[in-house]
Amino acid sequence: MPIHHDTTFVDKMPRNVAVQFHDRVAKSPTSEAFRYPKGDAWESVTWKQAGERVEALAAGLLSLGLESEQRVGIASGTRYEWILADLAVMCAAGATTTVYPTTNAADTAYILSDSECRIVFAEDDTQIAKLVENKNELPHLTKVVTFDGKADGDWVITLDDLAALGAKFLADNPDVIAEKAAGIEPDQLATLIYTSGTTGRPKGVRLRHKSWVYEGEAIRAQNILDESDLQFLWLPMAHSFGKVLLSAQLACGFASAVDGRVEKIVDNCASVKPTFMGAAPRIFEKAYGRIQTMQAAEGGAKEKLFHKAFATGLKVEQLKREGKSIPVGLKVQHGLFDKLVFSKVRARFGGRVRFFISGAAALNREIAEWFNAAGIVILEGYGMTENSAGATVNHPDENRIGTVGRPMPGSEVKIGDGDEVLLRGPHIMDGYHNLPEETAKALDADGWLHTGDKGSLDADGFLTITGRIKELFKTSGGKYIAPPAIESKFKAICPYASQFMVFGAERNYVIALITLDPDAMAGWAAENGQEGASYTDLVRSDAVKKMVGDYVDELNAKLNRWETIKKWELLDHDLTVESGEMTPSMKVKRNVVEDNYKDKIEALYA
Repeated sequence: MPIHHDTTFVDKMPRNVAVQFHDRVAKSPTSEAFRYPKGDAWESVTWKQAGERVEALAAGLLSLGLESEQRVGIASGTRYEWILADLAVMCAAGATTTVYPTTNAADTAYILSDSECRIVFAEDDTQIAKLVENKNELPHLTKVVTFDGKADGDWVITLDDLAALGAKFLADNPDVIAEKAAGIEPDQLATLIYTSGTTGRPKGVRLRHKSWVYEGEAIRAQNILDESDLQFLWLPMAHSFGKVLLSAQLACGFASAVDGRVEKIVDNCASVKPTFMGAAPRIFEKAYGRIQTMQAAEGGAKEKLFHKAFATGLKVEQLKREGKSIPVGLKVQHGLFDKLVFSKVRARFGGRVRFFISGAAALNREIAEWFNAAGIVILEGYGMTENSAGATVNHPDENRIGTVGRPMPGSEVKIGDGDEVLLRGPHIMDGYHNLPEETAKALDADGWLHTGDKGSLDADGFLTITGRIKELFKTSGGKYIAPPAIESKFKAICPYASQFMVFGAERNYVIALITLDPDAMAGWAAENGQEGASYTDLVRSDAVKKMVGDYVDELNAKLNRWETIKKWELLDHDLTVESGEMTPSMKVKRNVVEDNYKDKIEALYA
């Protein structure tokens, strides 16, 4: 029986994020709210302490003359101070404009100028330098507040300086923050997030207070998370997925350990021992590839035991899905493998994970089932910046692998013309900033958001996404190809893969450009007598080409004839955010890649 969630919470939600935050501080003053790295240890902060710091910073912003809905930028990686700044902006009735720390100086200036930011929180000297370089393009910018950079006592001040201004302001206006919170309307602008978009200039998505409040309250209504949980938060807070997890924290009251350094995720999980974490599929692909290659390197009896354990785990999970009982012998065997193999896989993530939430791109089904067999549940969800990130999500008690779950309670999903996924509810954006024509294309008269994604709904309301409508292409033979489906299959087969990009629109066969994971390849090199070889030398070697070719053959055996990869090429470097070929949420900018390597693509058709 499908779970039915109460939707009456929509009418009883807090008015805005400021009220939601103050309610949480009042409800859980002495409970842990956040922890963050300090040297080699973690520093912990209660809700009351976080509340006091946010109040001082919000008052500081008001003392600098910030008015309702005026924009304040945050150009920083994910860290505790990012969250304090964002909450302070919303408690002061301003609106946060998020900027990734990897955004180049020209795009940073464009975003801050288009959004007319009055004040900017800049993480360090690198971010301050971008602002100084483009100061004349930022006529609205009156003050920069830095977390770690050098202050000049005038244009650039520190976070402590801002808090001191706030303390002075509060001494004269003790109730100002509570009064501000009471006056913020649910439809007021809370956040401007510029979609890194895979084409053209970034577009500013206008998200309201009620959208964020709704996201948190809808997660709370599903009884997935509560105060006993501990989140590990590394996702870019400049992205809507990171922001949604903050909304969930305010609604549910759990603590979050915050550290945005991607290279430390696995180490941090082992030390923090979280009960859940949000991530993009690339993180699971990397962990899966790493564990697979480590087992292959061990070889012998250990490798055999490992594969036998997973075959058993997959069998048990299949019987559970089909509602069949598990034979006693299989149950005993499974218990033994759980002690010997699965518990070690879980220990890599701290041993306490109840589930991971995967979003931002499609997760390969085989990888999801593999983690599931090890007792690590990955709940896949779906959404986009234009609907505050969370539209559908699977539930721990009703996780249908291969789907992205059912709509969040209190919102709607339907399939429109051309199988396009349409969304409606309190989480939908107000529109694109200063772009009325773009807004009219995305939002129809009945309030439905046209997502540009192709999908289907099953009889129980579970949504399956088959790809971006624009990404689907037709071969010259008239066959439709969905690149993401083929690409994720390859990543499940090849533990060394980083990116696999499929092309072939209007051509008579399909080709692929491939990049390998530099970390995984360093391991491969050590095991194959090429230790210390550069990535470029490795991908040019015959041994690596043969290894990749074998994996492509294995992929082709699983595809329809018209989908098979006839020719492929290894690129001499992996794609990165810095090169502009990936978005900060780890999505490939397909058109940029196609443009950058058009000569290579043409050569594969020559």
